[in-house]
Amino acid sequence: MTTAASTAQTGEPGRSGRTARVSALRRSWDKYWYAWAMVTPVAVVIGVLVLYPLGYGFYQSLTNANEANVATTIGAFHRPATYGFVGLDNYWHVLSGADGDFYPRLVWTIVWTVSCVALQVGLGMGLAVLLNREMRLRGFYRAMLILPWAVPSFIGVFAWRLMLNSQYGVFNEIITAVGLPQQDWLGTPLAQKIAVIMVNVWIGIPFNMVAVLGGLQSIPKELYEAAEMDGASPWQRFVNITLPGLRPVSNTVVLLGCIWTFNMFNVIYLLLGNNSTGDTDILVTFAFRKAFTGISDYAGAATYGIIILALLLAFSTFYRRNTLKSEQA
Repeated sequence: MTTAASTAQTGEPGRSGRTARVSALRRSWDKYWYAWAMVTPVAVVIGVLVLYPLGYGFYQSLTNANEANVATTIGAFHRPATYGFVGLDNYWHVLSGADGDFYPRLVWTIVWTVSCVALQVGLGMGLAVLLNREMRLRGFYRAMLILPWAVPSFIGVFAWRLMLNSQYGVFNEIITAVGLPQQDWLGTPLAQKIAVIMVNVWIGIPFNMVAVLGGLQSIPKELYEAAEMDGASPWQRFVNITLPGLRPVSNTVVLLGCIWTFNMFNVIYLLLGNNSTGDTDILVTFAFRKAFTGISDYAGAATYGIIILALLLAFSTFYRRNTLKSEQA
C-alpha cells in the first residue's frame, strides 16, 4: 500500500530515479567542471575526425557508390547522387571471394605483418641486449640506431628508393663494382616484397629497441647475479630471466607492431608508387587503389576499410585475452 501510494503521489515510478541521476550529474559538473572542460574539446575532435568518417564509411559500404553515381558539381553543372542502398551485398561479394582479390591480399598482408614484426622485435631485442651492457660510445650507438625512427618515414622511404634504383642506386653500384650484373630491385613481385619488408623493418627496429631497452633496465640485476652464482649460462639467464622479465613490454610491442604493420600504407605506396605489380598490395593499399584509381569504387573501398577494422579488433581482443591469461599464470 505504501508503495502504491508513493507511486500515485509522484506520478511516474521512474521519475525519482531520473531526478536522482540528473542531480548526480549536476553535482559532478559543479565539482569537476574543469575536467569536463578539458575533455570536451578532445571528444569533439575525436567525433569529427574519427567517429564521423567511420560512420560515413560504414554507410557507404552499404551502398553501391562509385565515381559515376555520386553527386558532382563542376562549375554551374550539378549532378545529383544516384547510388542506392544495397545492404550487406558488398560484404558478401568480398568475403565470399567473388571479387578474387580479398583472400590473396589477406594472405600477403598476414605474411607481411608476421615477417616485419618478427624481424623488428627480434633485431630490436638483440640490439637492446647489446646496448644494455657497458661499452665505449654506447650513447653514440644508441643515437645512431634511433636515427631511422627520428627521420620522417617518407624521407627514409625515398632514400631507400634511390638506393634501390636499378640504374643509379648504390646497391647496383656495389654489385657492379665486384663484377656482378645489375639487378632490378623494384621490378619483379618477389623483389618488391623483399624490398618493402626490408625498408619497413629498418624503420621499425628503433621503436622496438628503445621499448625493449627500457624493459631490460627495469629487471633487477640481483636476479642475474644470483643466477650467475648458481652456475647458469648466459643463454639460461636470457631464457629464464630476461624473456619473462620482458613479457609485459614485449606483449605490448608485438600488439602495437601488428596493428601498425597491418595498416602500414606509406612504406609500400611511397617505395613502389605506380610501379607496383599489384602483388605487393596489402589490404589497406588495395583499398586505396580501389578508391582513387580508375573508376573510383567508394563503396568497395569503404567495405575493405570496415573489414580491416573488424579484423584488427578481433585480433586485438584475442591477443589481449591470451596475454592476460599467460601473465596471470
